[in-house]
Amino acid sequence: MTLDRAELTTLLSQQWDAIAALVTDLPEDRWRTPSPLPGWTVFDVVAHVAGTESWLLGEQPPQHDPMRPKTDVRTLPHVRNEIAVLNEIWIDRLRPLSGARLFELYDEVTDRRRKALSEMSTEAWTVPTQSPIGQVPYGRFMRVRLFDCWMHELDLADALGVSVEEGGKRGAVAFEEFLVSVPRAVGKLGKAPEGSRILFELTGPHARPLRIQVAGRAGYVDAFDEPPTVQIRLDSRLFVRLGGGRATADEHLDEIEISGDEELGNRLVRSLAFTL
Repeated sequence: MTLDRAELTTLLSQQWDAIAALVTDLPEDRWRTPSPLPGWTVFDVVAHVAGTESWLLGEQPPQHDPMRPKTDVRTLPHVRNEIAVLNEIWIDRLRPLSGARLFELYDEVTDRRRKALSEMSTEAWTVPTQSPIGQVPYGRFMRVRLFDCWMHELDLADALGVSVEEGGKRGAVAFEEFLVSVPRAVGKLGKAPEGSRILFELTGPHARPLRIQVAGRAGYVDAFDEPPTVQIRLDSRLFVRLGGGRATADEHLDEIEISGDEELGNRLVRSLAFTL
């Protein structure tokens, strides 16, 4: 999916607004509601987005309060790489704030990001930039940011027990970004054997067939020459949460239909978590 700069920046702005809508006037005690992400509350999810956008503005995390115990974030069980370390440092430094103050900070930071994106030169938009998916043009990184913020909108909605629109243009672009990593999850994490033909039949807001074939490496194909080795039918909303590590297949077995090689199918749905 190709997006021009204006469309992507508009979608990012709308995405930040969607997150804000979930926590506007949220009672203070609900800010500390556990989220689907290990170790994170609603407060932490918003702090993470605010921290990342602050970092993209060239800012550093606030100084550690010497009156608080110092947390060695590298020892946390859900911290697996340097990006996660930076995420946790931002969250830890922002945790002393009230939810209301964090919301003010989030609102101010996202407004400054809108301004920065609108003023960015074409050259800066295309410059190679380090991102969670490696070095890519800055604009490509912003599509990853849209996906990340969309996932965190779902985290907040699930934590607070509310429903949000998971389709629409924002959801469609974010879901396309999500799909980029699915073949790797099938091949590397799920260890689908050479020659396997995997058909995911997705229902729900992002309904579609996904055909993945393992030929040296796992990748999408338009069609199979032979019947699929395994066919897996599930709602796209559950598919996203499995891929994001927000849910496990064992918690939702009654919502997943597997036909063909059931052993392979069960292994794949248990191995989809490729982003945390």
